[in-house]
Amino acid sequence: MKCPNCGEEMAEGALYCEHCGEDIHIVPDFEPELERNIEQSINTILEELHTDGKQDTFEEFQEEPEEIKNTGRRKKRIWPKVLLAFVLLLLAAGGGVAWYMYGYYSEEYQVDKAMQYVSLGRLDEAISCYNRALELDSDNIELVFSLADVYLMKNNKVEYEYLLREIVKSENATAEQLDGAYGKLIAIYRDRKDYQTINELLVASGNESLISAYQGYIARVPEFSINEGYYTSIQPLKLTTDSEGKIYYTMDGTEPTEESTPYTAPVILENGDYIIKAFVVNEKGIASDVVTKEYHIENNEILPPEISALSGEYNLPMYIEITSEDIEDIYYTTDGTDPTYSSNAYTGPIPMPLGKSNFKFARIVDGVTGTVEERTYYLILNTDYTPEQAVASVVEYSINTGKIFDEAGHFDESGDTYQYEYLYVRNINKINDFYVIAESYRTADGNVTRTGNNFAVNVYSGEKFKLQRENNGRLSLIEIELIEDSQEEE
Repeated sequence: MKCPNCGEEMAEGALYCEHCGEDIHIVPDFEPELERNIEQSINTILEELHTDGKQDTFEEFQEEPEEIKNTGRRKKRIWPKVLLAFVLLLLAAGGGVAWYMYGYYSEEYQVDKAMQYVSLGRLDEAISCYNRALELDSDNIELVFSLADVYLMKNNKVEYEYLLREIVKSENATAEQLDGAYGKLIAIYRDRKDYQTINELLVASGNESLISAYQGYIARVPEFSINEGYYTSIQPLKLTTDSEGKIYYTMDGTEPTEESTPYTAPVILENGDYIIKAFVVNEKGIASDVVTKEYHIENNEILPPEISALSGEYNLPMYIEITSEDIEDIYYTTDGTDPTYSSNAYTGPIPMPLGKSNFKFARIVDGVTGTVEERTYYLILNTDYTPEQAVASVVEYSINTGKIFDEAGHFDESGDTYQYEYLYVRNINKINDFYVIAESYRTADGNVTRTGNNFAVNVYSGEKFKLQRENNGRLSLIEIELIEDSQEEE
């Protein structure tokens, strides 16, 4: 086929000339039935107008020898026939032009021809007809689907995908047509395992019904619990997402990746400037867009201390410890009142008391009390042996050894006494759990001084030990030799 504009050879079925760029319009086939009707009409008229009894047909007239055509008799009767033939040819040409005009400007004709070409396997001609039909009715989405299907038959997946994307962008597509186009596109990308493109396609659609139907391919962007901006206090920033997956974030403005910090707990924004960037990666490895928020924090408040043990119930000895870098100026109470300068000063880990306890911690700076941090604990050990029984066993031991002569702790007639007091329960050197009992010296006038003698009583067996601290600070258990009952009787 040659280009009607420049005359260069063109590929069969091409829509434009690769040499000059001229658009090529498909001229409808001249119908064989119409051609036969015109020829038959010419022959009929010639038969009716013959003058010598000879039935000259149009073909016979064309085939007569030249010498016969030049005779006078032929000259007399040739002109009416020539004129008639000329008129008929004009009519035929007019009919052809009319048929051409009808076919070229008829969407129905172009679609019918396209379907015929598809049935014959002439896909390039079918594509040309569908393209012409779309020129006549560019809003007809069904035509785009049909054209896309022909490209798929040709295994031209690039054009197939392009046309489907044109449908999802069209404002004329119905909801049903959109669902169909999205479904076909998702099938393409699913076969390629290109889940990221599916996510981008669905998110861009803004169609919640469609997104819900393909929820597994969606990675929604993370949501920030606080708006970006200026704050005068510490802000705990929470990141959440409706998608099943992990959130990764950075705090310095760099682009997050799956190697960045995974979000597991609120991000504490203290003094300074922050550029938080976060995104979601779902279970199929699909990544959401990155969300960026900027914060400026100018914090003048006194920070609360950070405490290791959370409120709750425990069944093993625990320590309550301040994990903040700065542990100075921290005070605490155990009776539910707010801390003051007269409260206990925190100096190190605190053994959790048995039963229910209510701790309050606060930092006090220049007479100003910061935010109070409160914890409630329930420590219940799996034993029937009580601290009171442990104290009684130590008192009994001291009586048996002759250190004191009664349970009140008297050792002479002065009125001074030795007192034994339960301090706390703790695990010692990972050996076992022990009640720690302290010895004090109390004068008759009421002054009390710790002697430094401490005892450890096993909370499960009642076994007693002397408790000593070595030079390296490590506690050691020294076995106590029990006095025989016979000695006790003497």
